[in-house]
Amino acid sequence: MRFDTSQSMKLGQQMKLAPRMIQSMEILQMPLAELEERIEQELENNATLEIIEPTADESSKSDNDSDDAPHELDAGSDEDFSRLDQFEADNPDAAENEYSAARMERTPEYEPIRTRTGGDPDRDGKMDAMASAPARAASLEEQLLDQWRMADIEASLRPLGEWVIENLDADGYLRTSTEDLIAQAPPALRDAATPEAIERALTAVQLTLDPAGIAARDARECLLLQLDVVDLADGWESEADRADTIGLARALVADHLDDLMNNRLPRIAERADVSLEQIKRGIELLRRLSLAPARRLIVDRPEPITPDGIVEYDEEGDRYIAYLNDTRLPNLQINKDYADLVRDRDAPKRDREFLKTNIANAQWLIEAVHQRRHTLQRVLNVVVDAQREYFDFGPQALKPLPMTQVAEQLGIHVATVSRAVADKHLMTPRGVAPLRGFFTGGTQTDEGDDISWGAIKAALQEVVDGEDKAKPLSDDALAAALKDRGIEIARRTVAKYRGQLGIPAARLRKQF
Repeated sequence: MRFDTSQSMKLGQQMKLAPRMIQSMEILQMPLAELEERIEQELENNATLEIIEPTADESSKSDNDSDDAPHELDAGSDEDFSRLDQFEADNPDAAENEYSAARMERTPEYEPIRTRTGGDPDRDGKMDAMASAPARAASLEEQLLDQWRMADIEASLRPLGEWVIENLDADGYLRTSTEDLIAQAPPALRDAATPEAIERALTAVQLTLDPAGIAARDARECLLLQLDVVDLADGWESEADRADTIGLARALVADHLDDLMNNRLPRIAERADVSLEQIKRGIELLRRLSLAPARRLIVDRPEPITPDGIVEYDEEGDRYIAYLNDTRLPNLQINKDYADLVRDRDAPKRDREFLKTNIANAQWLIEAVHQRRHTLQRVLNVVVDAQREYFDFGPQALKPLPMTQVAEQLGIHVATVSRAVADKHLMTPRGVAPLRGFFTGGTQTDEGDDISWGAIKAALQEVVDGEDKAKPLSDDALAAALKDRGIEIARRTVAKYRGQLGIPAARLRKQF
């Protein structure tokens, strides 16, 4: 076998993913709050980028302009997005490689200049931010361990109780079997971790920790632990009445939980020899309990939503107008002194190259923010024109608006529209709504009017809300009720939308 080496030339075309295109893609997808953070980070890391401080005359002019209808943004080019979308479709692997390479190209070679005018130069901004930040909330495990360490428990059970607590899930349940607890115990606990000791430690944890129901092994045990300590001193005719209701609730959980979860109340009444009214009182008591007791210790604070756009009604023009809610974004520019220094041939070449890279990054950011503003404003204008009836009458008037239609109308790629609406919200006369929710398919009513799938869901919810709860409508009956409104969809579609709306089946909605 013979091996030869040779040289050859090949002529071809190859599309490169420019860093500026990547920057535009990233910025377009960012919601307003994330974009503010990105700009602040760039201001911190790139000294060639600075904020344009408005003069007194400009501030006065800005205040006067705010009373007028929002002006149309300067026309920009969406060619970058279209080229990027086409490149990603044709070269999925190459796009990822180019993306990584471009990000590396934008990384400064050495630590960026951090000089800022004003303020104390000796103060560390990051340290100030850390000092002002709220303390981290204690985790579920930390809170339970703190309670356990303060409890009056015999010393031999303390390490085993800690091991039990470490194995609880986010809802407070112990899903690990006793055998697995023993097998997975750390070496220091191997000798002490016997089945009897684990059970004693588990019982101590259940009876000691708050809220009640922690360390239960299933839903039945969780509810029973809570019923053992339920505090319902008020609202009872007598102590006997209170005891009877708690006793019935315990019986419902212990003996009839499956029937209870499936709303088979008449079967429970027959088997337990009690009336439906008594069962309802027991159920009312059970509704005060929690199937996820640990969630009471961890408060999930939802992040506040900052709408990217605002829709308002213009009475003079009898129309709705949309404008961007980006007044909090600073106006950016390149620092003139650094720009002059790049052109100064007497300055060290290394410094000029470093500043040139940072100025390019700053210019990319400025252009990307401008292009985001222009593209998003155009999309908002189309949404407002197409969904006028939604703003007038509510979700049931939502019209079908495919992204492909918007892309064709604006002359851009459909992926650009998808990026523009991603994770963004609109403040409308009917509240804050996800921008993506205005883009949906649909069908036609019997009268030939277009209706979106979102509007159909809203109509389905209205039908369910107005039904007789003693005789809830089946999926076939719901489909018939929608047909009476001119909306004809199949039963399986009704079942699918009912599931998406979190509406139980008819037998679970029935009230006795």
